[in-house]
Amino acid sequence: MKWIYDKKVKLPIKSWCENVEDGALQQAINLANHPVLYQHVALMPDCHIGYGMPIGGVIATEQAVIPNAVGVDIGCGMGAIETNLKQENLKDKELIRKIINALKSRIPVGEGHAHQHEQHWTGFEQYLDSVQRKPAGWWNQKSWELDSRNLGTLGGGNHFIELQVADSGKIWLMLHSGSRNLGHRIASYYHQKAVELTTKQHIALPDKNLAFLHMEGQGQKYIHDMNFALSYAMENRRKMMEIFKEIMTDFFKNIEFTQEINIHHNYAALESHFGKKVWVHRKGATAASKDLKGIIPGSMGTASYIVQGLGNPQSFMSCSHGAGRVLGRKEACRRLTVEECNKAMAGVVFDRWSKYRGWGKKKNNLYDLSEAPLAYKNIDTVIEAQDDLVIPLVKLKPLGVVKG
Repeated sequence: MKWIYDKKVKLPIKSWCENVEDGALQQAINLANHPVLYQHVALMPDCHIGYGMPIGGVIATEQAVIPNAVGVDIGCGMGAIETNLKQENLKDKELIRKIINALKSRIPVGEGHAHQHEQHWTGFEQYLDSVQRKPAGWWNQKSWELDSRNLGTLGGGNHFIELQVADSGKIWLMLHSGSRNLGHRIASYYHQKAVELTTKQHIALPDKNLAFLHMEGQGQKYIHDMNFALSYAMENRRKMMEIFKEIMTDFFKNIEFTQEINIHHNYAALESHFGKKVWVHRKGATAASKDLKGIIPGSMGTASYIVQGLGNPQSFMSCSHGAGRVLGRKEACRRLTVEECNKAMAGVVFDRWSKYRGWGKKKNNLYDLSEAPLAYKNIDTVIEAQDDLVIPLVKLKPLGVVKG
């Protein structure tokens, strides 16, 4: 732990992030003064400003849940697969390019890209049965069909698929994705419910973006639907990982898959901490209970880590979910250059930078450099900052990257 902040707050803030930006610190202070929070606020070393709550934040609540403390990409998480292949099997960059092209041909990539046909998953029917065919207001038939076609797709932003090599020379497969549009609809619906209820009850909040739901009311419904989004996100990653394995088998007939990990980093769960059952919210944070294996990715072009949890109670048995941003998306596009970003990606096979589409015509000459390595913290520094939370087991370097 780097520091503890306990000035003019109801609960202390415990941080593994040395330098927390002002906006993220204010969000942490808001949480520390929240009426339903328990024990303290924990900030992971990848902490940066989010929506209502910092990304890389962990909190615990009593008899309540805060939808924005989970976020809109419910169940966003990581998948990693160890293989028996060695680095010499993938020395040819043309071969890596063929694998990347095969992935892009079978897995829809980017916002608004889905499968042409609905994907089979028993979870859809099981969910409808669980609510007696009367889902909440986030549900409609058209969106439900989109959810089916989105299953097994990468999405956009910082989501990725990578071929990686470990220090041992072993080849790993890794991907990062979540619950797509489904999780966003669930989060938005219940956040609005929380705002309406806290306003009606005249509950004073440090920030309306931290509106909460009591567990005896809408909170239970949120948890039910959140858990469905977690299952959806897990299946989304599983389907893509299966395709990844099939593609690798096409190229390497004798390939073996020796270890698989599939985890979330945006969710809430009922856990025991400091002698009490509480709802732990991890927003851009990963569970790190004793001996639990996790994944902490860097940025495209930098290392990622397979880690093992130490079960530190001060972080609510959590660790970082990645490197964490140092530049916002627009700021990265304005400040970085294609030349320096290409240099940072030296040796990695990837699709070159496209034009940024987030602004009007006057600024469309800028390139989208929002996910370049220079927009993120140094992953090794982030790992070192949490040596009391996790033990690094495997260090992985990217060979080829598919970005959302």
